[in-house]
Amino acid sequence: MAVTDSRAAGHVPVVPLAASKPVAPSFEAVYAEHFAFVWRIVRRLGVADRHLDDAAQDVFVVVHRKLAGFQGRSSVRTWLYSIARRVASDYRRRSSRKESGCEPLGSHAAAGPTPLQEVETSEAVAMLHRALEHLPVAQREVFVLAELEQMTAPEIAAATGAPVNTVYSRLRLARGAFNEAVAALAEGKR
Repeated sequence: MAVTDSRAAGHVPVVPLAASKPVAPSFEAVYAEHFAFVWRIVRRLGVADRHLDDAAQDVFVVVHRKLAGFQGRSSVRTWLYSIARRVASDYRRRSSRKESGCEPLGSHAAAGPTPLQEVETSEAVAMLHRALEHLPVAQREVFVLAELEQMTAPEIAAATGAPVNTVYSRLRLARGAFNEAVAALAEGKR
């Protein structure tokens, strides 16, 4: 007589384990590892110097509120960028149109070993930020992520929601516009 029930024949049925939900990193770990990245992003996306600390704090308020729901479909850095992008957009929108866009030299520049090097670095940083202000927002964010944050095109596409080919196109246009803006600034035209 044939045994039709596998349990009766001594076989144990294989039960698949429930898919485990990825464990979200702790807020403290995310903050410690990514604060500098968030601060640079909000600065490079056009938040005025006087609002940088507040904007970075606002990003981490959102992170604290939503971290438990982070599903790991993207990297933490990409997820943080998407939050920082919205916060920076809100700050730019609220910013007064009357501001000249000039920044005090040396406000956040890296200190050099000599005062002359410190001034040169401050001037270069100020020129970088003035040149970035001349880029359209979509090109600016792709340029910042690729050139300054060294993210790959697929990472940028995931962070911005744009197709990869659009990222490449925006980056090409942004590089050209950035170079033109730097040249114009150097000649004193802007």
